[in-house]
Amino acid sequence: MFSKELYKMEVEALFKRFPSVQNVPFGDAYKPGLDRMIAFDELLGHPSGAFKTIHIAGTNGKGSVANMLAANLAASGYKTGIYTSPHILDFRERMRIKDGSSPVSMVPEDYVLDFIQRYRPDFEILSLSFFEITTGMAFKWFADCGVDWAVVEVGLGGRLDSTNIITPELSVITSIGLDHCALLGNTLAEIAAEKAGIIKPGVPVVVGHRDPETDPVFVARAADSGSRLVFAASAAGPVTGRPQPQQTSHPQSGWRGMREWTEPLPALQQKLLTEMDLQGRCQAENLGTVAAALSELGIPLHPDAIAHTAVLMDFHGRWEKLSDEPLVICDIGHNPPALKENFAQLREMLRAGYSDLIIVYAVMADKDLGSILPLMPPEASYIFTTPKTARALPAEEIAVKFERFFAPARPKFSVVPDVAEAVQEALAKMAACPKPIIYIGGSTFAVAEALPVFKK
Repeated sequence: MFSKELYKMEVEALFKRFPSVQNVPFGDAYKPGLDRMIAFDELLGHPSGAFKTIHIAGTNGKGSVANMLAANLAASGYKTGIYTSPHILDFRERMRIKDGSSPVSMVPEDYVLDFIQRYRPDFEILSLSFFEITTGMAFKWFADCGVDWAVVEVGLGGRLDSTNIITPELSVITSIGLDHCALLGNTLAEIAAEKAGIIKPGVPVVVGHRDPETDPVFVARAADSGSRLVFAASAAGPVTGRPQPQQTSHPQSGWRGMREWTEPLPALQQKLLTEMDLQGRCQAENLGTVAAALSELGIPLHPDAIAHTAVLMDFHGRWEKLSDEPLVICDIGHNPPALKENFAQLREMLRAGYSDLIIVYAVMADKDLGSILPLMPPEASYIFTTPKTARALPAEEIAVKFERFFAPARPKFSVVPDVAEAVQEALAKMAACPKPIIYIGGSTFAVAEALPVFKK
């Protein structure tokens, strides 16, 4: 008989025995290489080959693109699994199934408990990482449930990520930015090379963002793999100042496999940008990536599914509105490229008539705070806080670096180490403002600890 208490104990023990990047630094939890995952997949009965897959890598945008694709596949009549990370509130968020119009379901607790107990000796024998264990669990659950498709998000990098044992129908690479440099490389080209490692021989690939430093990496990898390469167009319109080839050949191999969407996206997709429940500025590019991916697969775009992805997939933390009065937005964007977009969008909202902006901000110690500080709106007030994880940079240290960077302007800030208390202080400060915005972000962990304040 299933025991809720036993389930909680086993999951907690899994986190402690096999560290996750949610509670230890990436370097301590990340185990690059595929040999362990290949052996685990074989032990499980090769579930990774039991369904069609879309494989998604990139620095930012992976989660949104994955959930839009999954919602659209389900609307097309396919039973669809989705594997993403990290989770925000519940470990089981990483593995979900959407079957037609039925509500999206997370992996059941009794399935998780049975999986852990059945294969625990193998976790030790194979010396698996936390992410390898959860990847195997997801693939096995998807296979046991008979999904038609699974949308699989890379955990870190791509080339050596445990998800890279699959041979997908389509590879997708979203934007590339400088993040996890100690593990992936110190230049955009080096990081792109790791992400390009998901490109498989003969499998088409859609790239969602053009950049003169990363484009040659993707072109070379696709050519070497004989893979058709599509550069997606943003739903916001064409990007100027970069080459726009329609078709590219590779003289050594005779490969003629690259094209770029230069045609405008249909008016329907332009309209979707105003209707989508994913409202961050980055969603224009993500929508273009999704449209290109669906076109490459020959699957129609379902506007209703795309417009309501967050609700249909129970997808949180991406420019998510938690309250109307006052307006409270949370977002898990944590690296400079993501925060540049988010902070710019907040400044636009101030120019459009919002009266005050307060930012509840946390950051992990391994993030490049020096590159983030110049992006922070000086007209905002800040509450620096510290999520309950050993990876977090203490709020006091953020404040010191912030004050030093902005001297002598000295924007308003305070330090409230507890996230829930920081949110409550923000709400109290904004109570008398006519049209305020509260933004909670900088870290998945900050969002996770803020959400319960609003659920109450």
